[in-house]
Amino acid sequence: MHWDSIKKIESSDLNVFKYVFHNKTAVAESVLYKYPTFEERTVICCSTQSGCPIGCRFCGAGDYFVRSLNADEIISQPVYLLESNKIDASKIGRLQIMFMSMGEPMLNFINLKKALIGLYEKYPKAALLISTSAPTVDFEELTQLSIDIPTIGLQFSVHESNDVERNKLIPFKGKYSLKDISDIGQKWSFKTGRRPFFNYCVHENNNKDANIQELLDLFSPDIWESTISVICERDENIAAANDRQKELAKSFMNKMIDAGYSTRMFDPAGQDDIGGGCGQLWFVQSWMKNNSNKIKKSIGYNKPIVHTPVAL
Repeated sequence: MHWDSIKKIESSDLNVFKYVFHNKTAVAESVLYKYPTFEERTVICCSTQSGCPIGCRFCGAGDYFVRSLNADEIISQPVYLLESNKIDASKIGRLQIMFMSMGEPMLNFINLKKALIGLYEKYPKAALLISTSAPTVDFEELTQLSIDIPTIGLQFSVHESNDVERNKLIPFKGKYSLKDISDIGQKWSFKTGRRPFFNYCVHENNNKDANIQELLDLFSPDIWESTISVICERDENIAAANDRQKELAKSFMNKMIDAGYSTRMFDPAGQDDIGGGCGQLWFVQSWMKNNSNKIKKSIGYNKPIVHTPVAL
């Protein structure tokens, strides 16, 4: 047993469940979705680190970092979610395991690689999707692993259309520029034969035609696909904020489609009451407060909060 305790947290939305894992030295979160049944499509978002050193200003884990998770701790999350819910992975039409709940996967690549190999052996049909903010590490080993494991997908957390605004949202200095990300993604696509994704968090200041053009200048629709994310504002009622953000995201998604992108919107179920999506880590925030002796401040600590959920 890699965890001392695993807590299941249910939402008013019956299609999503959150799980909090913790032991004496770390806490992690995973989210389980069904669309609309587990047999048709099951999505798992799992953690690769406890807390996160990147410090993104929209993320509930953005102020603190505990440690990287080992490979067994990573693997145990999707395994537990499937087995505890008696979900037969071999009978799922589409199973997606996403490394995007908490932590920066590429800052824990030594353990992520072991986890990817282990999960591919256990669930050979599952899509293994890595979402990264692109810290300045070597992506060559990941590219080679993506050739060896054909189910690996790659998404970059771009979130803004230029580096000036992105640096405000993601204050971590040791990250690649958007042009670097474009080059890395194109090389990965050429060598794997698969299309990378970029994730864009829409808000009122980055949903203009000029932002679309900046994205087009960097990320060719012939190579890249895009994911539009819905996020919450800290100073609003959660449900009202969700409704407003959904409308912003839908409008921007239509603009992206008109620009030639293959685009989808990530609207995390359960965001209203359990924080279903990436970065909506209310229960981890509570754990951090109660275990202050185990945490380190991230580079984002005390910087202005741009987008974040309302703390419960």
